[in-house]
Amino acid sequence: MTRKTVSVITESQYTVKADKTIAALLCVEEGSEVNERVVRLSAGNTTFVHARSLSPLERMPETMKEQLMRADIPIGRILRSHNLETRRDMTELEILERQNTFDGIPVLSRSYKIVHNNHVLMWINERFPIDERWSL
Repeated sequence: MTRKTVSVITESQYTVKADKTIAALLCVEEGSEVNERVVRLSAGNTTFVHARSLSPLERMPETMKEQLMRADIPIGRILRSHNLETRRDMTELEILERQNTFDGIPVLSRSYKIVHNNHVLMWINERFPIDERWSL
C-alpha cells in the first residue's frame, strides 16, 4: 500500500505459561508454554499496525519455533516458508476508543486465530489507527 518496505519492530517477546484465558484461546492445557510477541509494523517512519500474538510452542515445527523466536520476521512470511495450509478464523472486530496503543487515537481492533490441521497455531490481535495515515 505504501510502496515502502515494511519493517517489523519487536516491542517484547517472551515465553509464558498459559493461564486459564490463554489456554482457552489456544485450546491448550493450562501451564503450556506459549510464545507471546508484541510488534509494530512500520513503513518509512510511520507505524500502521500494532500486533500481539500468542503461539503454543508444542504445536510449532522446530524450525518454525526458531524463526518465531528471532523476533523481527513477519508471521505471514514464517507461515509461507513452511508451506503450511492454514486458515484464519476471525473472532472479534471492533473500534476501540482511548487506547494507549496509538496515543489515544481510536483503533480498529481485529482478533483471529490461525488454524492448521484443525488446531490453533496462533491467536493474533491487530490494531490499526483510525486517522489520516491511511490516505495514501
